[in-house]
Amino acid sequence: MKKVVVGLSGGVDSSVAAFLLKEQGYEVIGLFMKNWHDDSVTISNECPWLEDSNDALIVAEKLGVPFQTVDLSAEYKERIVDYMFREYEMGRTPNPDVLCNREIKFDVFLKIALQLGADYVATGHYCRKGTLVNADGSETYQLLAGLDGNKDQSYFLCQLSQDQLAKTLFPIGELTKPEVRKIAAQNDLVTAEKKDSQGLCFIGKVRLPDFLQQKLKPKKGIIVEVPASIAQYDKVTPDFNSKEEELAYHAEKPAYSVADGMVVGEHQGAHYFTIGQRKGLDVGGTKEPLFVIDTDVEENVIYTGQGKQHPGLYRRTLFVSDEELHWVRTDLALASDESMRVRARIRYRQPLQSAELHKIDGGLYVDFEEPQSAITEGQFVAWYLEDELIGSGVIG
Repeated sequence: MKKVVVGLSGGVDSSVAAFLLKEQGYEVIGLFMKNWHDDSVTISNECPWLEDSNDALIVAEKLGVPFQTVDLSAEYKERIVDYMFREYEMGRTPNPDVLCNREIKFDVFLKIALQLGADYVATGHYCRKGTLVNADGSETYQLLAGLDGNKDQSYFLCQLSQDQLAKTLFPIGELTKPEVRKIAAQNDLVTAEKKDSQGLCFIGKVRLPDFLQQKLKPKKGIIVEVPASIAQYDKVTPDFNSKEEELAYHAEKPAYSVADGMVVGEHQGAHYFTIGQRKGLDVGGTKEPLFVIDTDVEENVIYTGQGKQHPGLYRRTLFVSDEELHWVRTDLALASDESMRVRARIRYRQPLQSAELHKIDGGLYVDFEEPQSAITEGQFVAWYLEDELIGSGVIG
């Protein structure tokens, strides 16, 4: 009998994943990850991990599977939290959920599971795993979108490797969320009606600005509104000598100065803001709402523009350096001067966009058919062939 360690989070998705695996005849062990108890950062008066841990225990008892809690808070602090603060200080916007999967659930957690003698780990992610058998008998694993288009979570797993996929199962990837809740209710699982957690993957019910402000000190600066005419690309596109030169032009982030606009307000720290953000600016009196189009953490200036269609929000092309480039399907990795038509997204839940990948020495350009809103340094871009996620990278 194959042994599977399920990451029981105290939510309905992982509960049903454990139930289905038991039904399929696996020997199941439930493991709850305790990820945060740093008293130097107050999260809230609630203690979500305690409540979640208790729900996970009740589910394990109901299913008759062994259960234990592992404390991964030291690894979280080092690999996720410290990294996040460094990124925000540099004016970048990391994605903690993608990092959490790469660094914790499918690395530290996976190693613990293997030490317990497990053949696989399983999670409650809405995605699927495919297996291709090669000519020599070896296997290549596919990371496929979940069948529930509204809940597909493949983007969050965009940094997984072939070795990690080999040891992973996604039991609910063929189901929709209503179907998962129905299975939980039919089997009297305590999590059947439990709301999905909305907080950061490692902290629980905390708002990101509140969390950041406890570590990154406030620093008063100015908010500048840049008119649309200044933010537009040159009206006349220059003649390019090569495709690479053209891509570099479209990928280049505009550089603004205070002289490009007018001061319309003050903020408490440019490192608290991200491109595309609207909330928290507290500037009134404009015809349309202001959106952040750029932040300068060195000078502590936030640049904004009016309305969702402001040209400063849009770019067609982005760049991923070789150091930040990751192929889930290593057999499909591009060599220099090669290109590939794909569909890509730069954030979770964004509908897939038509794009072309262009590999050069030192990195990869992702060139979209349509300009994209709020391309943000530090976030992940992921690309797909049909419903298969084949690679990803950190936006530079």
